[in-house]
Amino acid sequence: MTCRGPARARRGRELAELEVLRDAAVLIDGERIAAVGPYNDLRRATGNVERGVDVVEVTGVLFPGFVDCHTHAVFGAPRLDDHERRALGEDYKTIAARGGGILQSVRDVRERREDDLVALTRARVATLLAHGSTTIEVKSGYGLDAANELKQLRVIRAVATGARATLVPTFLGAHEVPPELRPRRADYVRLVCDEMLPTVALERLAVACDVFCEPSVFTVSEARLILEAARRHGLALKLHADELDGSGGAELGVSLGALSVDHLAGISHAGIKAVAASETVAVLLPATMVFLGTRRQAPARQLVEAGAAVALATDFNPGSSPTVSLPLVMVLGVSQLGLRHAEVVTAVTVNAAAALGLARDRGQLAQGFRADLVSVGVSDWREVAYWMGENLVTAVWTGGSACPTPPAFVSLGPYVQA
Repeated sequence: MTCRGPARARRGRELAELEVLRDAAVLIDGERIAAVGPYNDLRRATGNVERGVDVVEVTGVLFPGFVDCHTHAVFGAPRLDDHERRALGEDYKTIAARGGGILQSVRDVRERREDDLVALTRARVATLLAHGSTTIEVKSGYGLDAANELKQLRVIRAVATGARATLVPTFLGAHEVPPELRPRRADYVRLVCDEMLPTVALERLAVACDVFCEPSVFTVSEARLILEAARRHGLALKLHADELDGSGGAELGVSLGALSVDHLAGISHAGIKAVAASETVAVLLPATMVFLGTRRQAPARQLVEAGAAVALATDFNPGSSPTVSLPLVMVLGVSQLGLRHAEVVTAVTVNAAAALGLARDRGQLAQGFRADLVSVGVSDWREVAYWMGENLVTAVWTGGSACPTPPAFVSLGPYVQA
């Protein structure tokens, strides 16, 4: 499954146009793909395969490395109490108002040592990689003060140094208003703009800035102030937009030229039209809405048919989407969002790469692209978005080198202090 084509986000009919090669081969030179095509043709082109060429046989289907373009992988403990309270009828906003939700993770991260977070995040990234995610966006957002937001971003940098997956750091200081500044919201917005963002940019701790734009979190006007400040500091822009209620977040992201607007379960018709007419990618997160117990999902078919570029991601986080599996999200993309099998493959490869500004470098098995590959143990490529909850990934390569498969690890380990 090559996903070869334009080095940009796909939209409309393009989402379902995929190239499937049988008895094929990928020729890798260093960290890049040199050629893709029928095995016999590439064998003849390389001459004597016994001299200077290593041959690896793959059984199943080979995909481009999956790109998880929205995660919150730097956190401490899972939010088990939130999970049970939702089961007993409390909704997301009620839990947050009573000190749960994001603020519970903030208290945890503030108390946790940096090396604890490094150990946890390193193990979680390895688990994401074992599920096929070779490029992973990771956000801060559980610090909500300068010291702890920077701590999270330093954790991402430390983990990225030794990780086989590529990590893309995003600053999300505007994930929520911290409790100590609730009565003075404007002061927190100024803190993000005038203190946090300059330091993040100076120390090159992030490549993008995100804001949770929602009526109960940051308003459109507050989000605009923060994102315009981020742009002045050279950061790319992303938004948590219209997750719970339609607020105009999607339209704001488009107007500012954001790489992506994410969630979109509450997007308006005007928002759909705006995204469809732009280069901004709509990143949908179906696992989140399933885990929250809501029947509402982002209007994926409307977005596709309007001409929007659609991507999928896990939203891996401790409160509303504790999943490390993009294949599971692909299953939900079909069963919950009404996307076709081919569309969900494009959504976690080419379009997810575009949501990170990386569409010219990864997301395809094509000449010149980074040699990130995933082997899946199935006989029909559509099965990757069919078998629910089973990890069918059999091998992963990043930058042309095979990755060891680690044991699954997402919770607190015995060597990590609470």
